[in-house]
Amino acid sequence: MKRYFITVKGRVQKVGFRAFVMDAAIRFGLKGYTKNLLNGDVFIDVVGDKDKIDCFIEEVKKGPALAIVKDLVIEEQSDFGSYRDFSIRY
Repeated sequence: MKRYFITVKGRVQKVGFRAFVMDAAIRFGLKGYTKNLLNGDVFIDVVGDKDKIDCFIEEVKKGPALAIVKDLVIEEQSDFGSYRDFSIRY
């Protein structure tokens, strides 16, 4: 079990990015949440098996059709959180 904080940079707001992230997380059986940041980035807190998170990250790099992902900042965390599912936070 792993936990990562991921900051997604680029054109990632107002393009359906958070819904795309939530759908991908659910498909891979991951838990956590995603939210928009005030600076235009999207933040993801994701928990799950490393192999599934790696596949999830590859999906996030692509993003939905209207998004332009320029960079991901990925930070491994030492605790696993206590999430029951994956959600979008506002």
